[in-house]
Amino acid sequence: MSERIVAAFDFDGTITRRDTVVPFLAYACGNARVARALAAVAPQLAMALAGRGERDDSKEALLHRLLAGREAEPIVAAGRAFARRLANDSRRLRADTLEKVQRHRAAGHELVLVSASLTTYLEPIAPLLGFDAVLATTLEIGPDGRFTGRLVGRNCRGIEKVNRLRAWLGDDNGDDAGERAECVIWAYGDSSGDTELLAMAHQPHRVRRAGRR
Repeated sequence: MSERIVAAFDFDGTITRRDTVVPFLAYACGNARVARALAAVAPQLAMALAGRGERDDSKEALLHRLLAGREAEPIVAAGRAFARRLANDSRRLRADTLEKVQRHRAAGHELVLVSASLTTYLEPIAPLLGFDAVLATTLEIGPDGRFTGRLVGRNCRGIEKVNRLRAWLGDDNGDDAGERAECVIWAYGDSSGDTELLAMAHQPHRVRRAGRR
């Protein structure tokens, strides 16, 4: 049996130099509208960062304020355009990480993005960067073609990254590295949201954020 090798990469701070969710929302919804929404959820976000609330809740509150009731297609189109711009902007991408992506690609490994960022732009950027699959945060679209303001499932962060990757790999990969001998997992991440993903990998690599020493 041939060995399956999978390389799982976080996106924000690992492949990009900075977070991309707010820049995308500003691109799709306008700077002024995003600024007002951020101001509205700032107290909730501050409590979450201080450990007195759920970080995921503040993110969902921001997305709800900006997108609930809006037609999905213009935002989806903005996601495609944002992905093209981002993929062609070397100032916003990390050359060191992209070199690792290319080495895995050249070796024939499967490449998957596992990110709390939005599938709205990660799905179109993935093939541009050489990835096979995307496991990320997905916005819910109602039967009327408008965003509901909710997520499909959970924000893809922390243990949710592990859950998504295990589901994508298939249940036959076991619960620990010792039981997954037929599938070798490499993982790359830079933040606390990647801790569980790195812990499940055979080859974990914590990436130092750009600009840090």
